[in-house]
Amino acid sequence: MTSILATRYIFYERIHAQSKAYVLRQVEEFRQLASEQTSNSSRANREEITNLFDAFLSKYKPLDSDDYAIALVQGRVYQYTNLFPQTLLTQDAELIQQWGQLTQFQQGVVSTSVGKLYYMAEPVKFDGRTQGVLAIVHCADSIYQLVDGAILLIVPATLGVLGVAAAIAWATAGRVLSPLQTLTETAQSITESDMSQRIPVEGTDEIAKLTITFNQMLDRLQFAFASQREFLKDAGHELRTPITVIWGYLETLKYRPQHQEQTILLAIDELARMSRLVNDLLLLAKAEHSDFLILKPEELDWLTEELYLKVRSLANRNWKLESKGLTPIRLDRQRLTQAMMNLVQNAIRHTQEGDTIAIGSSVRENQARLWVSDTGEGILPEDQQRIFERFARATTCDCQFEGYGLGLSIVQAIAQAHGGRVELFSQPRQGSTFTIVIPLSTQDSAINESDSHHRRQSSHHRFPEVWVSGTRLHDHRR
Repeated sequence: MTSILATRYIFYERIHAQSKAYVLRQVEEFRQLASEQTSNSSRANREEITNLFDAFLSKYKPLDSDDYAIALVQGRVYQYTNLFPQTLLTQDAELIQQWGQLTQFQQGVVSTSVGKLYYMAEPVKFDGRTQGVLAIVHCADSIYQLVDGAILLIVPATLGVLGVAAAIAWATAGRVLSPLQTLTETAQSITESDMSQRIPVEGTDEIAKLTITFNQMLDRLQFAFASQREFLKDAGHELRTPITVIWGYLETLKYRPQHQEQTILLAIDELARMSRLVNDLLLLAKAEHSDFLILKPEELDWLTEELYLKVRSLANRNWKLESKGLTPIRLDRQRLTQAMMNLVQNAIRHTQEGDTIAIGSSVRENQARLWVSDTGEGILPEDQQRIFERFARATTCDCQFEGYGLGLSIVQAIAQAHGGRVELFSQPRQGSTFTIVIPLSTQDSAINESDSHHRRQSSHHRFPEVWVSGTRLHDHRR
């Protein structure tokens, strides 16, 4: 409605400006004609004035039926145009009389019996005395009425268009905001015990993308809550057993004082198992922190050779060092050693005396690979996906050294913290190979080659020689 009123005001102002311009143009023409005639005449009489008005009115061409002029001589009406309204002469005689008595130019807007008039009145002087007045008049009422009529037609049409637009906007907004309302209702209905609800995805717009993102967030939250519940349940179960054992031993101690030393040793052993479990759980929790790793440049061949020297005395197995990758790499030496030792312990548990356990490293396709392989019992295909889960154990193992099922979870956490992964290749009764794959960062390639050469030279002092299956591997670093 405000825009309609503003439009009406603009139209009115434009009509007024056009009226003023037209009337002023006519007055200017009359002034020019009067100036020419008075300059050529030396006497001022009625005849000269009437000739001036006759000359002007004979050439006067109104713009439309609402434009007219009137000439007054000595305060009386002398002549007017054909379209001049007669009611002005009778009902607005005072206005005509006022124009006839003017001695100075005057313009203005006045309301009359024929409507609102815009006028300019120009006196004509001879010898310093006013002899007559010419009034140019424009009545814009008819145009104003047209504008008002158009406005009256525009108002209902505009209201109708606005109503239709509002209805369309309401329907469109309801359809667009419906997924957001569903999202809000779904978010309000989600609880810790029920996170299964999802929002249906419709279309490909920004709302659909938001819905997909929200559903993916729910998937992650559901997985995290489920993992947390499973983790707490398994951790509680694993801790309950040693606590129950210790409790039972200590309760029976007063009835069997002669077995005090044996009972204390058994309780200490169970506490040691609990301590290992708690330490492993803390390690897995720390793996999610940004400061879990302390990365430093290391030589892959040094690390591989050092690992081999550490593990070959752990059990009576046929130990082999298969290969060593010759490249600098940024890694956390302590964490990666811990992961490799877990793989070695896992290989020991699943092999017998005389079986082969091999470790090695290599660089391929901008990736560092460290592996532990064995010729033991292997892993069933249905177990190969689940053994990296916390507290998971292979179904084929019944050895007395079976742990809590956290070793491979720790290996995977350390590999992922390095930006890598763990690969497994295994066949039942043919052995298994676990490979830690770590991508080589741009920082690794920036390590100075001379520094790398210096490290290799100094390695001769750390590991003078290494024998594997009767072969001396001391030159493998070159």
